[in-house]
Amino acid sequence: MTTIMKRGMKLRTIAANTFGMFLRDKLLIIIGALFICVILMMMTPLLTLKARTAASNIQGMESYVLQLVAAIMSMVSGAGSLLAAWAAAAAVATELKSGTILAVMARPVKRWEFLLGKYLGVMMLMALYVAMTFGLSFILAWMGGQRIQSAPWVLIAYPMVRYAIYAAIAMAVATVAHPVLTWAFTLLLGVVAGLVVPGDSEPGKLALRWLKTGLYYLLPSTSFLSEDRFLSIKDSALRQTGWVEHLTTLAYGVDYALVMLLLAMWLFHYRSLKRD
Repeated sequence: MTTIMKRGMKLRTIAANTFGMFLRDKLLIIIGALFICVILMMMTPLLTLKARTAASNIQGMESYVLQLVAAIMSMVSGAGSLLAAWAAAAAVATELKSGTILAVMARPVKRWEFLLGKYLGVMMLMALYVAMTFGLSFILAWMGGQRIQSAPWVLIAYPMVRYAIYAAIAMAVATVAHPVLTWAFTLLLGVVAGLVVPGDSEPGKLALRWLKTGLYYLLPSTSFLSEDRFLSIKDSALRQTGWVEHLTTLAYGVDYALVMLLLAMWLFHYRSLKRD
């Protein structure tokens, strides 16, 4: 029990230090400020729509507001995936580049504990991001004179699991590649995963169909973990999804993230800790 408590303390310390590092990162602060400015600019059409809403066009406005809110939230959600990938890559690379990882390991800290603590720190950052996007979705709907009917836990659980996948993948790649290359690879992987659909190739191209099918099952199906599937304003428009489907989908995402995190730990075990 004492050993478990000590390891828990180590993990909390590493995670907290990593989270604090993100909050002090000047690059992330600048990017965040620019991103907020873009969101504020996109809010202007919602205020215009709210002013034009009347009893005669309320149904059409509801539909248009939902589409606009969904478009903004899709951009915010996609930015979160990129943020998770960059934060995970930077969390590992920063310690290696500065050489401070040697001081951390001297405490002593096992390599898997170090990587897991970093991963938890990344997920703390993404939890803050999800909380902000959660509030933003309701604010946007309110500004458009509407109300989101989706279950709150869905708008929190789905993006968190999806970000866990991207963070784990980026952390695995970051053990052997530069953070910029890691981020670019993760971005490309996400784009390919969203485009690959088995059986959509031209007839007769059997090899291409097999390739698409293989990639479909190998790459993370993050489209299934999109909260946009459940983002709705009208009760009648809500997708009727049972608990079994929710649990199966989320379990798939958690399992994929766990496998990638274990792969990252395995790769990091053989990684040189000298400065690059």
